[in-house]
Amino acid sequence: MEENSFIFTDGQDPKMIEAYEKARETFKYFWREQSWENRRIIPALDLSCVKASFSEKDAETGEDIVEHMWMNEIDFDGETVSGFLINEPNKLTNIKAGDYFEIPLSEISDWLFAITPAVKKPKGLSKLFSSSENPLPKTYGGFTIHKMRADMPEDERKEHDDAWQLNFGDFNDILIVNEQKEHPENLTEHPMSKNMDGEFQKFFQEYPEELTNTDENGLKLLHRETIAGNLTSVKIALEAGADKNARSEKGKTALDYAKQLKWEHIIPVLEN
Repeated sequence: MEENSFIFTDGQDPKMIEAYEKARETFKYFWREQSWENRRIIPALDLSCVKASFSEKDAETGEDIVEHMWMNEIDFDGETVSGFLINEPNKLTNIKAGDYFEIPLSEISDWLFAITPAVKKPKGLSKLFSSSENPLPKTYGGFTIHKMRADMPEDERKEHDDAWQLNFGDFNDILIVNEQKEHPENLTEHPMSKNMDGEFQKFFQEYPEELTNTDENGLKLLHRETIAGNLTSVKIALEAGADKNARSEKGKTALDYAKQLKWEHIIPVLEN
């Protein structure tokens, strides 16, 4: 991808502001996917990044110079998104690629991840398929990108997509979870959360201390699983003895995080 494809600076357009708001509202789905990616032995994500605004005062005019740019290696503690700036800015001089930032969730402007769909080849016809027929990675999120794509004529939009080498799909139908059309239940819970129930039970039997340990973000396991929206993991942790009233270093319970991120399927479990 070209460097400039990561940058967008116009924050005044009402539809762009709407895109920012949608990104913040749905960021929890990005983090849910990223949290499972962090556990995978074999990576599944082709791309995973978050956009935020960066600024400095113009020395001559005193006006703010703003650039919206992408970060990767994302972490999230329930309130703050952190990561490393991917590209060199066009105009800003106070930051550079590789710099580390911590940004409140309320201030991010977009998120994006991409997954290459699995190709099922018909039996007996495998020789007819060449590597050129492999699908491009499919994108999820990217609200500001889709806003810009919607404003482009068709030929320019195709050129844009070819430059990214990603399948952005329909800008009027932005997906937020993997296989959303094929499995709409994935909007409620990540399939890995449901499929790992036996492994989680075994894990807590072997390492019960993990229920009370606190990580570098000041979170216990129940906090982390709640923040990631993993209902099955939350239930198993509670059954294994996790304290639902335990507070993070910021003074919040798992229920506080569930309400804050609007994980409606987890709130009743932590309330009862």
